[in-house]
Amino acid sequence: MTAPADRWARRLADAAETRRAAGLWRRRLTLSPDDVWLDFAGNDYLGLARDPRLAEAQATGARRFGAGAGASHLVSGHLEVHEALERRLAALTGRPRALLFSTGYMANLGTLQALCDRETRVFQDRLNHASLLDGARLAGASSRRFHHRDLEDLACLLARSPDDAPSLVVSDGVFSMDGDVADIPGLTTTCRDHGAWLMIDDAHGLGVLGAHGDGCVGRAHGPDAVPVLVGTLGKALGTAGAFVAGSEALIEHLTQFARPYVYTTAQPPGVAAATLAALDLLEAEPERRTRLMAGITRFRREADALGLPLADSTTPIQPIVLGDSDRVMRWAAHLAQRGLMVGAIRAPTVPRGEARLRVTLSAAHTDTDLNVLLEALADCQHREVSP
Repeated sequence: MTAPADRWARRLADAAETRRAAGLWRRRLTLSPDDVWLDFAGNDYLGLARDPRLAEAQATGARRFGAGAGASHLVSGHLEVHEALERRLAALTGRPRALLFSTGYMANLGTLQALCDRETRVFQDRLNHASLLDGARLAGASSRRFHHRDLEDLACLLARSPDDAPSLVVSDGVFSMDGDVADIPGLTTTCRDHGAWLMIDDAHGLGVLGAHGDGCVGRAHGPDAVPVLVGTLGKALGTAGAFVAGSEALIEHLTQFARPYVYTTAQPPGVAAATLAALDLLEAEPERRTRLMAGITRFRREADALGLPLADSTTPIQPIVLGDSDRVMRWAAHLAQRGLMVGAIRAPTVPRGEARLRVTLSAAHTDTDLNVLLEALADCQHREVSP
């Protein structure tokens, strides 16, 4: 009989071999502050992650409240800095309340687990983030996926759902691999017509889109239209963590029933203090968003002139869809040789045949940075056509 340890060793080895053979093996890159990479892979859309004012706010918060919260929010870990941050996030998004989570993945898992059960019907955009798909599955809810941004397909699925079953429609706000934006007005109308609730994960829109940097939902679409709004703090706001914003009843329900909230140590208070500083800068320095949008416009214009296969995106996420995984890896390797960090995205993150370079732009990128990127992309093309 094979020993359990041997069976597990073989199981792990087989999984690794399969992934390597498919050319999908992932590697981590360990970075240091002394590195000279130009980062076109991260999600620091406003250039706040390395702003010294956030670092100082985080240090001040840690000195005042301690390095860690020491307990979950419902025990003794909910500090006044957390309460202040929840109030600011509620105000930013035009909601009565907000609830902090330690990560965006946890916010989505916790919300779907708390709202859904086996009687719930969940309808998800086909390109939703993995955390949304996992949340519905872990809740045991009946889940259907509608064609990407296809309101007619969604309406057909809702129409076939039992009238007595609670229905929840779930969508990303900005889709993380394509950069396009959900049709929020269309989703709200469809949900209203079919008696469904709407949940939007605006992770990549918060801080970037909206009149006040309040995202693609924000104050423009209140809690009656979008009852469940999720946002993250580790992208445009440059820190870490996430939140859910909505009505008093929703937030109280999540506080009581969202297991990833109830049973997790609260966010480090220094991180909450840094996020409050980021919200101050979001309000005080709108030129960051102006600079970001100008960079997006320029990149799209010049990349299109090069004939690069850009996806249809007006957000900082600018995919160059090359199709073949090996081609994507060749381009990414050449860019890396030029000191450029660009995400090489392959299956299973995107469908087979849709591998891409995921270029992400930031307000911190200068015109010179964009010159370097565009020249390197042009060189990638030249290398393919040269004998």
